[in-house]
Amino acid sequence: MAVFEWLRFLAGAGLLLFGLGIFAIEMFGVFRFRYVLNRMHAAAMGDTLGIGFSLIGLILINSFNFTSLKLFFVVVFLWFSSPVSSHLIARLEVTTDEEPEKHYRRMTLRQVEEDLAQKHSAEEAAAGLNEKKSDTVGEES
Repeated sequence: MAVFEWLRFLAGAGLLLFGLGIFAIEMFGVFRFRYVLNRMHAAAMGDTLGIGFSLIGLILINSFNFTSLKLFFVVVFLWFSSPVSSHLIARLEVTTDEEPEKHYRRMTLRQVEEDLAQKHSAEEAAAGLNEKKSDTVGEES
């Protein structure tokens, strides 16, 4: 029975450390990115994953009792509320931004189609050049 408790403790500690590592990466992303939507994305993803792994690790360490059930409900609540609140704040940022062209450009459907067509033709041209290079290499030998 002691071996099972040690394995449970080690698994819980591993999940807890993994969650704390995700929080560290989240902080790096929040300070690294310049635009607020990129920062919010890093914070929202890090919060969801970091809190989830950390609390699941605490559930394993604590064993399965009423406190674990409460921690599980906290995880479920945060998994539902964190992405929704981040989405609403990001939507507010997009609608109230005074200089949207500074951060992103809005494109019409026609502009998107033209942009995709240009990228597709550039990829075909690059593929054609690669085929010609391989043909000339084959002729030399």
